[in-house]
Amino acid sequence: MLEGLREASNKTVGTKQTLKAVQGGLALKVFLAEDVDDYVSQKIRSECQKYNTEIIMVDSMMELGKACGISVGAATAAILKV
Repeated sequence: MLEGLREASNKTVGTKQTLKAVQGGLALKVFLAEDVDDYVSQKIRSECQKYNTEIIMVDSMMELGKACGISVGAATAAILKV
């Protein structure tokens, strides 16, 4: 499933950008690292549920960051519709 994120030309990386995409109806799929703090996890889950956006869980922030092409961990990322 992370292959789709690696290959996506339109994506967000990070909680702020991902939340904006979900709230704007632009997020197709959201990726959430399992090792994020509870506040971030609950906020993302709540917004995704509100906007009916699919959440895909990833084992760790480092794995998600690597899939996004960055050398640090990422709490969240999203593939965008457009």
